[in-house]
Amino acid sequence: MIQLESITKNFGSLQVLKGISFTIEKGEVVSIVGPSGAGKTTLLQIMGTLDRPDSGQVWLNGTDVSRMKEKELSAFRNREIGFVFQFHQLLPEFTALENVMIPALIQGVSSSTARKSAMEMLDFLGLSSRVSHKPAELSGGEKQRVAVARALVNHPSVILADEPSGSLDTQNKEELHRLFFDLRDKLGQTFVIVTHDEDLASKTDRTIHLIDGRVVSL
Repeated sequence: MIQLESITKNFGSLQVLKGISFTIEKGEVVSIVGPSGAGKTTLLQIMGTLDRPDSGQVWLNGTDVSRMKEKELSAFRNREIGFVFQFHQLLPEFTALENVMIPALIQGVSSSTARKSAMEMLDFLGLSSRVSHKPAELSGGEKQRVAVARALVNHPSVILADEPSGSLDTQNKEELHRLFFDLRDKLGQTFVIVTHDEDLASKTDRTIHLIDGRVVSL
């Protein structure tokens, strides 16, 4: 599903990633852990094609994304990768339904098809009664579930999550963690999750430990 080979990344004279190589299989829930400054978010951004490595190669679902031009890469990202961030990144002026529709509309499907897909995903995540609510009218847990619905609406190959439960209270955090595993079991969804949450990391299929830009254990 995902293969990284000898990934390096520098910011000026600082080398953040120092030859990262590993493979993630379809249907795995994998956590990436390590101290602040270890390179976790930078690695996730490279895996998600939001940034390019200085050297090395990234394959996603059999495609070498390292060779893609920006326009082609943008379309590939929208189709193949879903993102969940710590602070949900929902657009405040749009309803839950409209937020979830956005990736489908960007992909070029009709408004009616995007609406149908978004409604199905919100219903699947138990949010059918909240579709017309804007983010300010939703709880923290509901916002993150809307963000997960948005990430899933195009049926991507992988979901990349950066501290997805970092802003949630204990109950909502546990519910979000259960949701990830339910989605893997029911949809065969692949997840890569950067987290400081030891409880979440302990439940994932595999934990990749980063220290000073290197993988110290898989």
